[in-house]
Amino acid sequence: MMRVLVGESAQEVAKIAASSVLEGLANHGAGRKPVLGLATGSSPLGLYQQLAAAVKDGRADFSQAQGFALDEYIGIPDTHQQSYRQTLINEVCNVIGLPAQSLHTPVGLGESLEAIESDASNYDESIAAAGGVQVQILGIGSNGHLGFNEPGSALRSRTRVKRLAAKTRHDNARFFDGIDGVPTHCVTQGLGTILEAGRLVLVATGAGKAEAIAAAVEGPLTASCPGSVLQLHPDAVVVLDEEAAAGLKLREYYADAAAGLSDIQLRLQ
Repeated sequence: MMRVLVGESAQEVAKIAASSVLEGLANHGAGRKPVLGLATGSSPLGLYQQLAAAVKDGRADFSQAQGFALDEYIGIPDTHQQSYRQTLINEVCNVIGLPAQSLHTPVGLGESLEAIESDASNYDESIAAAGGVQVQILGIGSNGHLGFNEPGSALRSRTRVKRLAAKTRHDNARFFDGIDGVPTHCVTQGLGTILEAGRLVLVATGAGKAEAIAAAVEGPLTASCPGSVLQLHPDAVVVLDEEAAAGLKLREYYADAAAGLSDIQLRLQ
């Protein structure tokens, strides 16, 4: 089941998303130490701040959690400021109290491409050994990509090496010294890997994501829009601001469905 929730402000989006993460951990990780799937980018930053607030007031504790990154660039060391490992240490570990040694990231350096590919295939095994990701946090690219699964990615793909689409490199150039500094390849969790998480929480804000969100939520299930795989998941939550939700035709239905689910939950308490 996919739930679409729309917040009226960036703060409300972040609060809804964080609540969805904590609810997912309770539903899918009862009695276990938390295992989170972590996304980078601007979309989930507010969510992480709200998780930090939950830690501060005693509603959450990530000191014994494990985190698994969605992806990593190939060709830059993990100490590079734009590596996703370093980004997650700065924006997640240091914010919510997740120990850096408990953060797992795909290996983007190796003696050869074959060695990197071998490490990539082992990444899914590491996730399984941790008991599986309980809640996977996601953003979505303007072309519909999840992680670095670009349009055309197999819907049941596993963690692997991928070439970055020109649009994705262009979008990420602002984080580097121009487009020439952006790596051309990456290691990314596959769409099939992502779908194995207990809950998916996707956050998208801004008009630039509206077309991708409309395609992912209301379009056909297709490799042309990797985000459409959310339609296959039994527990997916899509949290949007008004601009990102602007292209959705069934806004009223989603609002009614969310309200109805809340009513049912209240009656069961």
